[in-house]
Amino acid sequence: MFIITARIPKRRLIAGTAAVLFSLMAAIAGTAMTLSGRAAAASAEVKGIRGNDERVEYLAGLGWQVSPSPIATEELLVPETFDDSYAGYLDLQREQGFDLTRYCGERVKRYTYEIENYPTGETGVQAALLIYRNRVIGGQVQAADGSFLHGLARPAEQTWAGARII
Repeated sequence: MFIITARIPKRRLIAGTAAVLFSLMAAIAGTAMTLSGRAAAASAEVKGIRGNDERVEYLAGLGWQVSPSPIATEELLVPETFDDSYAGYLDLQREQGFDLTRYCGERVKRYTYEIENYPTGETGVQAALLIYRNRVIGGQVQAADGSFLHGLARPAEQTWAGARII
């Protein structure tokens, strides 16, 4: 059996303990930042949409030229629970990175703009944004007559035929 003893001055012991604790806290903070960064990347929600200019700019960033003012502004109440009739719509929102289930029971605003550069040249196509507390929480591109509906992102030209009816 071996016994090892060492004399360590108190200030070195305190400094060493502090260094170990600091390293441990830095590792925890780094892990937390990495995980929160992943969560943010998985969501399409955008904060800071305070007015019309920011909404139009947001849609322009997705490739859409829209009317300078909304053609409709509505206040909606997100249902407390979603029944089966919402399944397709919720799937569309989830595919875009939006989670409307987080906003059950909340009042949201829907701003609808007319799209002026739809690739097929079709008129009457609209982009709708769902906004909650200056945050985009959902949206879609739709034909005014209800013949198609798809996500906000402007897909590649060859996928336009893939727009679906919900």
